[in-house]
Amino acid sequence: MLAHLREMVAATDLPLNADFENGHALDAAGLAASVRLAVGTGIAGLSIEDATGNTAAPLFDLDTAVERMRAARRAIDRSGGDVLLVGRADCLYAPGIAKPEQIAAIVAAVAPKPINLLSGPASKLTLAEIAKAGSASGTVAPKRCSAMPRRRPWARAWT
Repeated sequence: MLAHLREMVAATDLPLNADFENGHALDAAGLAASVRLAVGTGIAGLSIEDATGNTAAPLFDLDTAVERMRAARRAIDRSGGDVLLVGRADCLYAPGIAKPEQIAAIVAAVAPKPINLLSGPASKLTLAEIAKAGSASGTVAPKRCSAMPRRRPWARAWT
C-alpha cells in the first residue's frame, strides 16, 4: 500500500487523498504507526473508516472510533505534515448512480444517514446537479485506484 501511495503521489501534481480503509490496524497505537508511514509517502490527506473487519461487530464503538481518530490526528501533527484527516463513518456507498432522480430516491430512502456517491467520467451530471439531488459527499473516479491512469486531471472529490 505504501509503495502504491508513493507511486501515485509521484505521478501527479494534484493533492492525493488516500482511502486508508480502517487504518490497517485495530488499536489506536497501531493506527498511529500506520498513519505516520502513510504521511511519509507525501499524501495530502487520508480517510479512515470506522469498520472493524469483524462481521459480528462491523463498526468500532463510538469511544474507540474517537480515540482512533485522535491518535491519527496526533500522528499527523507530530510528523510535521499538513495532511487532511477525514473520518469516514457509517454511510451508504452508492457507485454508478447516473440520474438525479436516482440520487434523490436513495437519499430519501436512507435519511438521515448520508450517502457517498461514486461517479465516473461517463456521468453527465455536474457537481451542482449532484448536490441539488441531495448528495453532500462523493468521489469522482474511473475505477479502483490500483487501475487508475497515471494522470487524472479530472479526478476530484466534494463534500
